Amino acid sequence: MDLEDAAVAGKDTKPKPTDRELVAKLVDQARAEGLELVGENGLLGRLTKLVLESALEGEITDHLGYDKHDPAGHGSGNSRNGKRSKTVLTDVGPVELSVPRDRDGSFEPKIVAKRQRRLSGVDEMVISLAAKGLTTGEISAHLAEVYGAEVSKQTISTITDKVLEGMAEWQNRPLDPVYPVIFIDAIHVKLRDGQVANRPIYVALAVTVDGERDILGLWAGDGGEGAKFWLHVLTEIKNRGVGDVLMMVCDGLKGLPQAIEQVWPRTVVQTCIVHLLRASFRYAGRQHWDAIAKALRPVYTAPTEAAALERFMEFAEAWGGRYPAIVKLWEDAWAEFVPFLSFDVEIRRVICSTNAIESVNARIRRAVKARGHFPNEQAALKCVYMAIMSLDPTGKGRKRWITRWKAALNAFAITFDGRMTPTTR
Repeated sequence: MDLEDAAVAGKDTKPKPTDRELVAKLVDQARAEGLELVGENGLLGRLTKLVLESALEGEITDHLGYDKHDPAGHGSGNSRNGKRSKTVLTDVGPVELSVPRDRDGSFEPKIVAKRQRRLSGVDEMVISLAAKGLTTGEISAHLAEVYGAEVSKQTISTITDKVLEGMAEWQNRPLDPVYPVIFIDAIHVKLRDGQVANRPIYVALAVTVDGERDILGLWAGDGGEGAKFWLHVLTEIKNRGVGDVLMMVCDGLKGLPQAIEQVWPRTVVQTCIVHLLRASFRYAGRQHWDAIAKALRPVYTAPTEAAALERFMEFAEAWGGRYPAIVKLWEDAWAEFVPFLSFDVEIRRVICSTNAIESVNARIRRAVKARGHFPNEQAALKCVYMAIMSLDPTGKGRKRWITRWKAALNAFAITFDGRMTPTTR
């Protein structure tokens, strides 16, 4: 089947067919001739070849200033000089193109540049697959199986390295002057630095005054999660323009409230209830976890701080003899536990835990799980960055965030009167 002839024939038909009718005609003709729609020499591949070669012919015509076989080209000083064969990887697989050349070698095609072996859509697909956690070997196998294209693991690594420049720009971008809430947490990845060891990747996720999610950055730690490194992270965030944070939600890491106070003295520190419960279970026998969770629930669901203290005293009386370390844990964390109790139940749900950042961390963990371990810090950060950049591709999550946070932000505006100033993006 000659696709070019079919297209021309379609144009000559009267009344003039629609694009959909023309495509349907091509598909029907391909099926009648036993031509596959996809795969090597399939209809999509041949259409892609036709479109790209037509575009290249248009480019060289613009470059020379006259059409093929046009007498105006005689004596112009430059002319067409045959074609060269070139295979490029496209979204529908490898496509062999005939690229026109000019006599003096000055033609520089744009749609398929010299030495270009992949169309941009392929790079985007590779980055998307990497963001979902596929290794370079798995991506290479996927391209070979689905598109019949042989792409080396080194080439795939080179493609994903393109995100590093964007990552550096993103990591150093200016931030908003005020955030109602920032959630901070760390996930651990395995790095092969002499020997395989766990290393923390620090994540800061903010809610803007408009109710949108904004991941402020990623930082690779040098060992166990510590308040000293968090001080470094928070100072960097402040230096990027954040003058005020109304509330910081974090785990119960020792020294972290003091680090936050040093950077933003007026920030309310809220301990994540989920982290507090997990820490409690570490001191208890597994057979008692359900009973302890049931006994602690009245504490963090109490209507007021005074009621929460009464329920906690009841818990201490019932369980303090068996597990005094749990009682001490809650006593030490009490000042950072109670701030959310001043809000109503609906608002508590969005600020009393790091669930907002835990969902992001879950996506990150899926991306890093398949890797086993990373050769270096940069490789780990690249993987995590691609994972978070692939969040919410449809934009529906952004709408849910704004709806979810509307009531909370209204309460924040009243509670922190004058401090929550809208930002312009």
